[in-house]
Amino acid sequence: MAKQPKRAKAWTGDRLAIHPVEAAVKLVKANATAKFDESVEIAVNLGVDPRHADQQVRGVVSLPSGTGRDVRVAVIARDAKAAEALAAGAEVVGAEDLVERIQGGFMEFDRVIATPDMMALVGRLGKILGPRGLMPNPRVGTVTPNVGQAVKDAKGGAIEFRVEKAGIVHAGIGKTSFTDEALLANVRALVDALNKAKPSGAKGVYVKRISVSSTMGPGFKVDTASIAG
Repeated sequence: MAKQPKRAKAWTGDRLAIHPVEAAVKLVKANATAKFDESVEIAVNLGVDPRHADQQVRGVVSLPSGTGRDVRVAVIARDAKAAEALAAGAEVVGAEDLVERIQGGFMEFDRVIATPDMMALVGRLGKILGPRGLMPNPRVGTVTPNVGQAVKDAKGGAIEFRVEKAGIVHAGIGKTSFTDEALLANVRALVDALNKAKPSGAKGVYVKRISVSSTMGPGFKVDTASIAG
């Protein structure tokens, strides 16, 4: 039998119980004892089967308290739009030259934004960006003529969400250094966005289970009814 890590032995709180969201957030923070500012993560189990086209869940949400992390943005654009992206704070901007760099292995970015006229170029990157969840998509606002605003949104707390094969959405919702109120605001914003993105094919209970955890800490189950309001 594997030995339990010292950190795990010190964990507090009932991991089997279902907690009001306020209590779950407090427990996550209380058990975040690593020597770095741990990320706070949420897992939402949805009543959908992503194998069906009418049960896909995908979108973008601006977290009111931000994410607590620096987001490196790459923008594929030309001329005035390229200048607009740079002015908004994008780390790397280009057209054919940037596409070639990415094809050559350059991956020093967390979000890729493109203008609509660049999609023929961007299409070459599907096999590279697609598996990493970085492919620009108009449904989540990463293909847009308003690249300046898209860059600001990405850096200001906008995150993408997408249901995985098992029907679960995972997302980072801040850091353990955030106040309880800041984390609660982010949880509610994400769950609200998921509810608004409910697909037409979803039947029965939509938001089935929710849990929150920190990078190195345990997960705590959340009473879904406690998140409303």
